[in-house]
Amino acid sequence: MTQRIGHLASISLECPDAELLATFYSGLLRLTEAFATPDRGVIALSGAGTMLTMMRVADHVPPTWPHGSQRQQLHLDIAVQDLDSASASAVALGAISADHQASPEHWRVMLDPAGHPFCLTTVSPD
Repeated sequence: MTQRIGHLASISLECPDAELLATFYSGLLRLTEAFATPDRGVIALSGAGTMLTMMRVADHVPPTWPHGSQRQQLHLDIAVQDLDSASASAVALGAISADHQASPEHWRVMLDPAGHPFCLTTVSPD
């Protein structure tokens, strides 16, 4: 067995507006700002173990999941106690419910303000 070289510090999401997306995920996950570039084009949030970083990209194209030419590269699964109330809270923060819901009794597919899919789920490692 080899020794670990490091640990996962951050997951980064490209978006057209880092401030908007940071505000959304701060509210959704109760994260706090850990770092920001002077122009606020990169904002890292902490409070969930691994940081979540928003990176402004001028030509960002939102994913068209589950079909389409711009596929998702990753998505976040966020463990919640109650899917209905968590979904309503996410919508109040700026998310929208995705049209495609493969298993809505366990996962609710949502889209963040930049169009990234994420799931609210009652399935967790705990």
